This record gives sequence, structure tokens and C-alpha cells, in this order.
Amino acid sequence: MGTWGTGPFDNDNAADWAGDVADADAAARPAMIRDALAAVAHAEGYVNSEEAEIALAAGALVAAAQSNGPQLGSYGPSATALEGVVLDDGVRALAVLAVTRVLGASSEWRELWEEAGELGAAREALVPLLSRLGAPADGVS
Repeated sequence: MGTWGTGPFDNDNAADWAGDVADADAAARPAMIRDALAAVAHAEGYVNSEEAEIALAAGALVAAAQSNGPQLGSYGPSATALEGVVLDDGVRALAVLAVTRVLGASSEWRELWEEAGELGAAREALVPLLSRLGAPADGVS
């Protein structure tokens, strides 16, 4: 796993996925975002790290699409990737569910950050995302 930071795009899986989103036709982007979120939000059982990292990147795009949303960072797509992309409230709710699952106990993402002794920092990096999505950052276990 190539990870160089705690941000939602600071790993190979998320950065590659963000590049795919940026390269896709604008009409295809909402489905790409929804599919990435649904893969984790509706997963039964354990969530692997690749799906988790991509879901966090998708959640970051949803958060950034909100008015005054957080910046996407240097490894995320440019803001132009969201121009003309319409994400309904259902996608935002799906993003909250997916991010909550990633932060939960049945997540390889969480386990890897715990093993590295950096779970607190990784969770802290997601506070702006959770806030913009309307989810309580402190209520996730």
C-alpha cells in the first residue's frame, strides 16, 4: 500500500481513482462517486483497505461539492472535476455511511492506521470531510 499521508487522497488507490474521475466525462462522475461510496456503505462484513481508501476519496468529493466544502488537496482532482456535477442529498447520506463504515471496527483501513499508531491523526484528517457532510466527527468509533 502506497500511503504518504493521512488525507483522503494521500494514497495510491485514492489518487488513481481521483485521476480516473477527473479523466471521465462529467456525466459519468456522479455514478463513479456513488458506486465507490455504495461499495463500502452497503458492504457486508469486513471492508478492505482499497475500497475504504476509494470511498474516503469519493466522500471528499461529495464534501468538496458542498458550498464552502474543504479543499481537495494536491493529490485529489482539481475543482474543475466537480464543475457541472450534481450530487443529490442521497449521495451525501451515502458518503456519511461509507465514511462511518471505514472508521468502524470492521475496516482494514482502521486496522492499518491502528497498527501504525496513527489512527488519531488519520481520523483527525477526516474531521473537515465529516463536518462538511454533516456527520459528527466525534461520534464515530
